[in-house]
Amino acid sequence: MLRFRTEGYNGCAVKYSPFFDNRLAVAASANYGLVGNGRLYILELTPNGIVPVKWFTTQDSLYDLAWSEIHENQVLTASGDGSIKLFDNNLNDFPIQNWREHNREVFSVHWNLVAKDRFCSSSWDGTVRVWSPHRPQSLITLPTHSCTYSAAFSPHSPDILSCVTSDSYVRIFDLRTPASASNHLILQIPIHAAPVSPIPGKPGVPPAACPPSEALTHDWNKYRPSVLATAGVDRTIRTFDIRAPQQGPMAAMIGHEYAVRKLAWSPHLSNILLSGSYDMTCRAWSDGSDAGMGDMDVMRSGPAPAMGMELGRMGQHTEFVTGVDWCMFGSEGWCASTGWDENLFVWDVRAAMGA
Repeated sequence: MLRFRTEGYNGCAVKYSPFFDNRLAVAASANYGLVGNGRLYILELTPNGIVPVKWFTTQDSLYDLAWSEIHENQVLTASGDGSIKLFDNNLNDFPIQNWREHNREVFSVHWNLVAKDRFCSSSWDGTVRVWSPHRPQSLITLPTHSCTYSAAFSPHSPDILSCVTSDSYVRIFDLRTPASASNHLILQIPIHAAPVSPIPGKPGVPPAACPPSEALTHDWNKYRPSVLATAGVDRTIRTFDIRAPQQGPMAAMIGHEYAVRKLAWSPHLSNILLSGSYDMTCRAWSDGSDAGMGDMDVMRSGPAPAMGMELGRMGQHTEFVTGVDWCMFGSEGWCASTGWDENLFVWDVRAAMGA
């Protein structure tokens, strides 16, 4: 396990570079993101440990980041002052682009993995916006009418975009549809709703319908194009198939003691995901499906969700875990995590699983 200290700054997000197997970036904030500066760290893994290549200090907190998919040295940041900044780690300490249309904190940014000339952002102002790095204004504004913590493009389609919000919904937008009155919204899935025909009294299964609570994070499965996972304040990770939203969650993973702040599906295995929580742990999970099933549904009995399984956990953090990410390169299992304890850890999930 490797460790780097983001001294004076509390980690909020971490992402591996899509171009280099030894490079990653951390977005961090002073004073736990409540007030003060932010800092973007560009780090490299070396034989001597984790070494900072460069850092950029910002006037406000940084909550999220995303590597550019078209330029290996550029990183987007989401800021507490409502701005989105693009930095180039080969240039001096200022952003090469600065977008400012959101009215409140920007809490997530995500680069389109298919149409690599665009990215999206979500904000507490109740909107998701789509941008081009070559345009000074946003391309599209998608209203959610609720504090939006996480937005992401599907890794399988350039025009499908999703988000999760404080009102406990997953919203799916298709940018190919006419805007009209729907603003490209094609689907709203109530995360805590009961399926159409719940099975009463099924042992080992949590209540089918729960009081709504804020959804803080979500991620698309890299191998099953219609499957995504959500999590948040109620501590439960759920997976959904957007082809059958009325069936409710396909699988539920229960075990975290406090809110789940970040989710990431494995880039190597279709049934494995990683979570980071306010309970100071990172946990690896299986959603209960077979890793070789491809696009098949998770097996379950009727509409009741299958129960996923915790495979292992890492408990080195001493404060909230706010960011996790998988390394796409090399042997499967390496990941990074960051948190409010000013620590970045790079570690092997297989060791946590006892493999």
